[in-house]
Amino acid sequence: MTFIPIFVAIDIFIVLPVFISITSNFSESRKKAVIRESIITAVAVSLAFVALGEAIFTILKITADDFKIAGGAILLVLSIIELIGRGKEQRKPHEAVGVVPIGVPLIVGPAVLATLLVLIDHYGIIPTVVSLVLNLLIVWLALSEAEGITRLIGKNGIIAISKVMAVFLASIAVMMIRIGVENIVR
Repeated sequence: MTFIPIFVAIDIFIVLPVFISITSNFSESRKKAVIRESIITAVAVSLAFVALGEAIFTILKITADDFKIAGGAILLVLSIIELIGRGKEQRKPHEAVGVVPIGVPLIVGPAVLATLLVLIDHYGIIPTVVSLVLNLLIVWLALSEAEGITRLIGKNGIIAISKVMAVFLASIAVMMIRIGVENIVR
């Protein structure tokens, strides 16, 4: 129950082409280092958010339902942006590309963070963190084989899959908003 929403929120089919374009001139050892930095950053940021999220809620007097509605709204906006397309921003590689932009916000961005807190509220911390780790393992494997996957599926195939994932993300967003509103109304 927790694996699929995280998989959809990460959307490896968006991460892959960006990773390939950013690292196209990197040596094989540098690409491996970037992958390692990306995964370590994604794990650290997501686990820190999981650990501190509840404390932040308490301090700010935010309820889980407030976060579901806000998180759902953010996911909905992100999915709509992905569906209708956006301007291709120029990404210039810099020394810490594994940390920013690949680790955060591409692998672990607002969609993943919102999804994690909502899943923890619904299913508990252990299944959510296990699903996060499994998804990050998939990301690591996909980035390690990025060029082969892109050749296999094709650039247009990756774009098509990414659009379908955006529709699923929008559906998850609407569900989060609905549950939050239903809980507040009760």
